[in-house]
Formats: sequence, structure tokens, C-alpha cells
Amino acid sequence: MSESFKLGPPQESPRALFLKSQLRTSVQCPPADTNLEGQVAIITGSSSGLGLEASRQLLSLGLSSLIIAVRSTEKGQQVASVLRVQYPKANIQVWSLEMESYETIQAFARRAEAELSRLDIAILNAGTQALEFCTVRSTGHEKLVRVNYLSTMLLGILLLPVLKSKSPSGKPGRLTIVNSGTARKATIPLPKDTPILTALDDKSGAFDIFGRYAVSKLLGHLFVINLVRYTSADDVVVNLVDPGLVNGTDLQRGAPLLWGAFFYCLKAIIGRTMCVGASTYVDAAVVKGKELHVCLPRFPAFIYTPEGESIREQLWKETMAEFEFAGAQRILDGMKG
Repeated sequence: MSESFKLGPPQESPRALFLKSQLRTSVQCPPADTNLEGQVAIITGSSSGLGLEASRQLLSLGLSSLIIAVRSTEKGQQVASVLRVQYPKANIQVWSLEMESYETIQAFARRAEAELSRLDIAILNAGTQALEFCTVRSTGHEKLVRVNYLSTMLLGILLLPVLKSKSPSGKPGRLTIVNSGTARKATIPLPKDTPILTALDDKSGAFDIFGRYAVSKLLGHLFVINLVRYTSADDVVVNLVDPGLVNGTDLQRGAPLLWGAFFYCLKAIIGRTMCVGASTYVDAAVVKGKELHVCLPRFPAFIYTPEGESIREQLWKETMAEFEFAGAQRILDGMKG
């Protein structure tokens, strides 16, 4: 069990925790002697926003090879062209990754296994927001649950053995999964034994765009607590990172007018800069040691309730059944070897 989980539920309200984190967090600067020469990193969703800024920060630390994993390879190539001018010594590649497609995710992981001789860091930054209830046609899952949770966790599992086998001996690979502090105020109120993923795919009733986003991130918290049973920090350090509310991101784009105006003003007043937000990625993926294995300052209080514990175990079973086609359980069992 992770050390963060052992801390127990937070005593402060989600709002108090948000303000404390948002207003008291400074740039997480790496030590002056940090040098990533020779290292290889994958960053998903890195053609803009925090993923792009994190790419710049890693390259500025001497990263030798960067894989920009993006939905639009055309946009990715445009970004890569600029980065190649700024960092001419780095090998910068653009790989296609569609987070709504399990097949593309599997192909991406197979490519990493086949083509990379080394992999030190994978930052899973790609995510989405939705303005209304919609499903991904291939599986019928609600889009936020599919992309922010299911696809992200599948990609993480598939990359675990690559990170383990292709990181240098004695230096564990890093799998950093971008999450959100909004998960602290989320709950999943379902009758006992109700299928969780099926319930979240039910489009009846009102769709709370911000509440569902928070739930999609809470699912990630619940999942990684169990994931630690299969991963050793000596092989791969797995962690969740919350960049906070960052000014300049497009996550709330297209939100209803009043909500959009609210977030625009809020980010202008207390939003972190892109540099500060992305520095949390670099801190988790490069600086922090094994003590950050499956770690957060505090997990949501819901996780510690009897209901939360029951849902965590049920969610794990449902998710692993979902991933059976990809041999996820076999992969995780192999991580113990």
C-alpha cells in the first residue's frame, strides 16, 4: 500500500486543500546539477499546453530523446520542428496516439517495445473535457471515463514492462500519470454491487460536465491504489501528479458562457503559470525518488469510506475484465517477476 494512502483521509475540506495547494505551491525547480543526457521520454498530449511546456523543460535539462505522442501528427510535427531548432542535439519524434482507440494504444505500446532501446520516463498527460454526454463508439463508454480513465490506465499498464526492461539497471523507470485535485470532491454514489462502468455509461438524467470530469479523475486514484500491488519502486516508480489550476490551458474551452467566464477570471486571479504547472510533472518524473511511488499529498476522503473501499475493489475487477483483450492481468503478474 502506498505511503500516501497510509496518511489517511484529509482533515481539510476539498476547497481548503485546493486553496492551500494553489496558493502555496512554487516552481518545483530541479537541482542545478540535473542532467538528462542519454535519457528517453514519452509525453502524451504534448503538442500544446502543459504537455508541450513539460517537453521544453525536460529538453532544457539535456533530455536526449523525446517522443511527442499526439492525436494530430501534423500538429505534432509543427511543434517538433520548433523544438528541434531550440534543442538541436535532441532526437525529437512524433508518434500517433488516439486515446479513443484501444487498438491505437496497443500499437503505440508495441512500437515502444520494438523501436526503443531505452525508455526512462512516460508522462501520461493526454486528457479531455466534454460539454455533454457522449460515448466512444468502439466501446460505448462515456467519453470522459473512456479517455481520462480507461485509456490512460491501459496505456500505463502496457508501458510498465517497457519502462522496467528498458530503463538502466539500478535506475527505475518513471510512469507519471497526470490527474486532478478535482477528484477530492468527487464521489460515486451507487447501490452495492451495481456495475460501475455500466452506471457511468447511462446517459439518463442530467450530465454535470465538471462533476463527471472529477469522477473520471477519482477513478484513476482508486485504480492506482491497487496497481501498487503489482509494481515495485525498484522497477518502475508510478505516481499521480496534480498541476493545479493553470492559466493558459484550454481544458475549459467551450464551457457554458457563465462557467467559461468564471474559470477565465479564476485562472487570471489565482491560476498558476504554465511553467509552474508543468514543473510539477518534471518534479514527479525526474526529481522525486521512490518515496513518491503511487503518491499524492492526500487521497480523496471518499476513498477511505466503506463505500469507497467497496467501489475500489469492484472497479479494479471491472477494469481488468475490460482490459482482458490486452492481457493486462498477465502483464501485471509479470511485473512481479
